[in-house]
Amino acid sequence: MTKARIGIRSLGHESDASAGFPGLIEVIRQFTPNWYTATMGTGVLALALNQFPASVPGLRSVAVALWLANIGLFAVFTLLYAARWVLFFHGARRIFDHSVMSMFFGAVPMGLATIVNGFLAFGPPLMGGAAVGVATVLWWVDVALSLACGLFIPYLMFTRQEHRMEQMTAVWLLPIVAAEVAAVSGALLVPHLPSSQAFAVLVVGYALWAYSVPLALSILVLLVLRLVLHKLPTRDLGVSAWLALGPIGTGALGLLLLGGEAPAAFTANGLPGVGEVAFAVGLIGGVVLWGYGIWWLAVAVLKTVRYLREGLPFNLGWWGFTFPPGVYALATLALARVTHLALFAMVGEALVVCLAGFWLLVASRTAHGAWRGTLFVAPCLQGDAAPLHCDTAPLHCAADMV
Repeated sequence: MTKARIGIRSLGHESDASAGFPGLIEVIRQFTPNWYTATMGTGVLALALNQFPASVPGLRSVAVALWLANIGLFAVFTLLYAARWVLFFHGARRIFDHSVMSMFFGAVPMGLATIVNGFLAFGPPLMGGAAVGVATVLWWVDVALSLACGLFIPYLMFTRQEHRMEQMTAVWLLPIVAAEVAAVSGALLVPHLPSSQAFAVLVVGYALWAYSVPLALSILVLLVLRLVLHKLPTRDLGVSAWLALGPIGTGALGLLLLGGEAPAAFTANGLPGVGEVAFAVGLIGGVVLWGYGIWWLAVAVLKTVRYLREGLPFNLGWWGFTFPPGVYALATLALARVTHLALFAMVGEALVVCLAGFWLLVASRTAHGAWRGTLFVAPCLQGDAAPLHCDTAPLHCAADMV
């Protein structure tokens, strides 16, 4: 490994420092959970294309192909990351001390959630009734992972990581938002289940929403304060501006989908009035959060324009251009279906088109960077001179935000 490669100070930057693929062992050693953001972005595009209001020949086939490719990506990433823990255990566990990279554990359940949703949207024609069974099992796995990320990553922030207000970015949201993404998947699962199971999943979905959204919104308040006091973060983390749309879009989508399933589920369990209230709360809450998201969307655009003028370096953080606006687009399309307002349909279509453009750009740049090996960089290992002896290095590494 050259000194130039060692000196890359980013969360996976594309650089001219390496001329070729670094080899499987080095890829395993440097593999980090932020790669799962690629499965988040690919999965949400597949789901968004499947719900595109306009009739486009072959669009569903493209969506199915993306979903199947996403399953392959998730499986490969899981094998690589599991291998890192087996082969480079001491190096891999340094992530718990890293104030940025540890946040990306939340990308694992969120990437899995897009696969679960795909089993419900695309699986039945391909697999029959087995698709619902697979989705149910994977959903409970996703719930467990989401709950763990939402609790233990913040606990590490409280106890062993170094954080300062001026270093704060929207990356803090990643482990928190996973639970509300699982809530959305639970709402999609409800109509495929027997009445008794459906009611239990619906209630769990509301609990997951509450486990995530209030805390995520409080983090957004702190983020506004941080921006006012300390201005924009460095260019390396410029795309994190889009992450604020994640909890807002997913929160709105969760309320709408859970509320849409609530009347039937609560009525079947002797609580018809509660279901009607849940539907109304879902609609009003969805519109309110959607309006809140407009502000964050506009701010993200303004900040991105500023970063582009200064030079926005490519890194894996660019996948933030996909999943957050993707779930916001899905929430917009859900509002269009419930309210029948043309405004939501038009905005939703525009957002999906932008999402597809972002995905094509980021996916092509990621494939190029992966082939050249420049994106395989574990920040906690920066400074290790010998790639096969990382386990002998000190346990702690500083959180590098600059």
